[in-house]
This record gives sequence, structure tokens and C-alpha cells, in this order.
Amino acid sequence: MPHGTTSRRTVLIGGTALLAISPTLARAQGARPAIHVLKDPNCGCCSAWIAILENDGFSVSTERSAGTLLMRYKIENGIPQEMVSCHTGEIAGYMIEGHVPPADIRRLLAERPDAVGLAVPGMPYGSPGMGPEDEREAYDVFLIRRDGSTEVFSSYEAA
Repeated sequence: MPHGTTSRRTVLIGGTALLAISPTLARAQGARPAIHVLKDPNCGCCSAWIAILENDGFSVSTERSAGTLLMRYKIENGIPQEMVSCHTGEIAGYMIEGHVPPADIRRLLAERPDAVGLAVPGMPYGSPGMGPEDEREAYDVFLIRRDGSTEVFSSYEAA
């Protein structure tokens, strides 16, 4: 074969190799899912949850908010009142309410359901940022549908 000519086989092999290494390249280039979190500046559990996300490879930006402004933000973005917790995040068009584990956020991003997002209502002890996991109480992570309905996305048993 003459130099300077690219065969179909060469292109296919090269493309396959590029696809095979692309996840490695993305990690090497520091591709981190970006989440923006609105939180009360005085809340320690919110800061603990953010640290857990950062340690799990998320890029986190924060914004101070509290009281009626934070509650209005939640409602305007489709978080039903019975799903409310202390902080609210936004990632890739999804809302993340409360102490949602990083693995559930990653699953949401991988599956891409037609939904508002995920919520852990209240502040269950032992959820990420709310105390030791080995002492956790049982809790559910809910998927919030666009019509406001919810369904269990994942469950965590008591430790």
C-alpha cells in the first residue's frame, strides 16, 4: 500500500482504539461531574455532604441561600414539599435534594430518566454527611418525576 493512503481498516482500528481509551483520557484530563449546590452558609451537614461529593470526584460549586429564598428555589425547580431537605444541588439538568449518596447521582446521570431529579427528604442519620454510615437509620432515595410524583430509586437498610 502506498504511503499517505489511509485504508478503511486503518480508520476502523484507530477509531476502535480511541473509543477504548476515551474513558481513561477523560479521567486523566480531570473530567469531573459539576454540581452547583445552594445551601445555608451555617449548615455543617451540607458542608459534610459537599466534601463527600468532592472526595468522590465531583466538582462542586456552592451558593449561599436560606429561608424563603431557598424554599422558593426548591419549589420553582420541581421539588415537592414532602421531599424537601436542607440543601439543593443541580447537575446536568437534574435537581438533587438533600443527602443523596454519590453513587445514586452517578446512576441518575448514567440512566438519564425523564425526571426532575433525586431526593432524600429530611435528614436521615447516617446518610452522607449526617453521621457515621455504620450507625445509619434506614432511608430511601426518591426519584422525582416531572408530574411531581415520586418513586423509590434506591433503599438503604439500617446498619
